[in-house]
Amino acid sequence: MAGGRLTAPEALAAWLEHLAHERRLSPRTLEAYGHIGRLYIAFLERHRGEALSLSDLGTVTAAEVRAHLAERRGGDHPLAARSLSQTLSAIRTFHTFLDRRCGTPAPQLALVRGPRVKASLPRPVTEDQARGLLNEPALDPDAEPWEAARDRAVLSLLYGCGLRISEALSLTGADAPLPEALRITGKGGKTRMAPVLPAVRAAVQAYQALTPWPSAPDQPLFRARRGGRLSPRQVQATVQRLRGRLGLPDSTTPHALRHSFATHLLGAGADLRSIQELLGHASLSTTQKYTGVDAARLLTAYAAAHPRA
Repeated sequence: MAGGRLTAPEALAAWLEHLAHERRLSPRTLEAYGHIGRLYIAFLERHRGEALSLSDLGTVTAAEVRAHLAERRGGDHPLAARSLSQTLSAIRTFHTFLDRRCGTPAPQLALVRGPRVKASLPRPVTEDQARGLLNEPALDPDAEPWEAARDRAVLSLLYGCGLRISEALSLTGADAPLPEALRITGKGGKTRMAPVLPAVRAAVQAYQALTPWPSAPDQPLFRARRGGRLSPRQVQATVQRLRGRLGLPDSTTPHALRHSFATHLLGAGADLRSIQELLGHASLSTTQKYTGVDAARLLTAYAAAHPRA
């Protein structure tokens, strides 16, 4: 891509276009990157007192980037270390695009180091807690029978197949009845096969038998109360309500069920490469964090039971 006389906002728009159509990032990720990029450019323009061009972005200094991060660390909505690290990562990705596609490198960016972030482990639920979450919707007095069956089906897909919320809610009537293995398109357009347990298939069939909405091939499989597509926020609210009824910690989220899927497989002897494929992780290092979870559980059990602990 030739830089020409692009303005900085136009360069940002070109980067977001690249992320959307070539990298195929999710709308939520694109929104986050766009927000970071707009704040970054606005800071540089305030700092320099003028509108920026593409070539101006190549002259950004390490001091300017550090000052921007310092501003994001303070203010009315201060960022934590992890969010600051993500902000710097997005800025680096933006400048990498400008270097490779527009011929506008920013060499001083290499001098900026991000904040130190303590690695956090996923916090899965136990097998008993997972079973409780799957069974609790049927006991919810505020839910219609078809809604309770729907919630159980969605949570079964997260825990039984290791799906992300967005992946489960992207299923349509054409996917039902569920086959022995679902073809799932995850982050970055990566496709994987997700085996479907009989219990998961039965949960989806039970929902289909009760739902008042037809399972048309081109319509979402999981519907909200008024017939629209069930949203991730609604699933999160459901899990929040269920964990309150069961007395589970705040770390019990829909995504925790996906973590639990991986952790329980690892504890049962599955190898990391297999779990990587089942989860759709591009890198094995992403999957390796589950070894830390399993080790933590083993150490806790050891400390509680061993007479010398």
